[in-house]
Amino acid sequence: MAKPSSTRRFHDVPLLLLLIAIFSLLTHELSRHSTMAAAAEFEGFDADELDLDPEEEPETITLTHPKPTITINPSLVPEQEAAEIPSPPDPVKEPSSTVAGDIWDEDEFEGIPTVESAPDPSPSADPTAEIPPAPAPSPAPFSIKSLSVEIACVSFLVAFAFNFFTGKRQNELIALAWASRFATPGSIFDKNFSLLGTGDGKNDAPLLLKEGQDAFKFYASGRRFCGGLLATMELKSRHDLIARIVDLVFPKKDTITFEVVMNEDAMDHVLVALARKKMAKAMHKECRDLARFGNLMASGPSGRKWVAEELMVVTESKEVAGDMITEVVLDQVFGEKAFEKFGKWFISMHLSDQQPGSHKKILIFKFALPGVNNMEDMTRLVALVPYYIDLIGRYKLSSQARSKTEAARSKAAQEAYKELQYARQEELQRRKAEKKKLMEEAESKLSAEALRKREEKERARQLKKSGPKVKKLR
Repeated sequence: MAKPSSTRRFHDVPLLLLLIAIFSLLTHELSRHSTMAAAAEFEGFDADELDLDPEEEPETITLTHPKPTITINPSLVPEQEAAEIPSPPDPVKEPSSTVAGDIWDEDEFEGIPTVESAPDPSPSADPTAEIPPAPAPSPAPFSIKSLSVEIACVSFLVAFAFNFFTGKRQNELIALAWASRFATPGSIFDKNFSLLGTGDGKNDAPLLLKEGQDAFKFYASGRRFCGGLLATMELKSRHDLIARIVDLVFPKKDTITFEVVMNEDAMDHVLVALARKKMAKAMHKECRDLARFGNLMASGPSGRKWVAEELMVVTESKEVAGDMITEVVLDQVFGEKAFEKFGKWFISMHLSDQQPGSHKKILIFKFALPGVNNMEDMTRLVALVPYYIDLIGRYKLSSQARSKTEAARSKAAQEAYKELQYARQEELQRRKAEKKKLMEEAESKLSAEALRKREEKERARQLKKSGPKVKKLR
């Protein structure tokens, strides 16, 4: 009875092994299919499950990492069963996903391959493709407005050049008109001076010296009581276009200034200035000799005619002013009636023996120049120059007036000397301060040993200086 049971147990072992193998195979297959389903669910998304806008262009997404492969241990499966197990499929090529890049969340699905967007296969990405040449821009139509700056610059240069030559010619004509009226043979200066112009008396010597386009000078010499005469014409800058435009806003006159240098023994203590009231007050403040010695003269000497109402005299002495403003000049120029006719060309007159500079005794007359065709209007003004040369050359002060003027000049000389001494003291103090500063800077650079030796030397010198003086006897 025991033998049949052992034989049945022996036949049941293969059957049990077969059941175990089938069970393990089923379990393995189920686990494999579940893994593949999960991978399909997370690695790719079905386009049918997403509600996307059909007009939106899908974005191509490619997987850069291969999917993990699944292997089966052949030792656990019999050979006949292993033959029936299909080989793992090839890595599935994932279709291009139509999901936009903002749907993918890398933090939510860890371990999932990184998605990269494929380049857009557009024709412009091909480097070998030929780029068609850009069409040439059509030329802009010609317009005068495009050359407005150039036209303005050229016009200004042409106007500047034209004004330069015309203005230069106008100034030359004014200077030549004056010279032909008053410096030619038979004129006023030809009768009163023996040498005219810059030459040595020859007929071909130039009368005028041109120092600029608006400045001319005239020299005359060879007359008693004076060393010479210099006339300076300062005209408008007609050659300068900008100056001409400025002259429209701030008018300027053409002027001529006569400076006569008197001989030292030919002029007494004379200090008189005459001008319009506003200018006379300005001269009294600005001119050093008038500010030091002169006074404004409100009215003339009693019992005689005086200058026009709009004129004012600055003088050191009323006696001198009365002697200089004679009846002749009042009738010719400075009187009420004469000044209404000829006064528009008069600017100022300054007679002084205390002028600053190398020449002390100088007569200065300043007049305005009329036009080219009206030079004869200033004939009486020009005649004042030789008249005052002779008048001052022969003039002598009274003893009373001389004492007053000499006292004033002596006082002024003392004040000038004090000012000079004060200036010298200031200069000496300044030099001492500079020397002391240099010595202090030099001492600051010396070493301690050098300073000690210097102090000892200075101490010995002071002791020797303060000690008793001993006279040696032989």
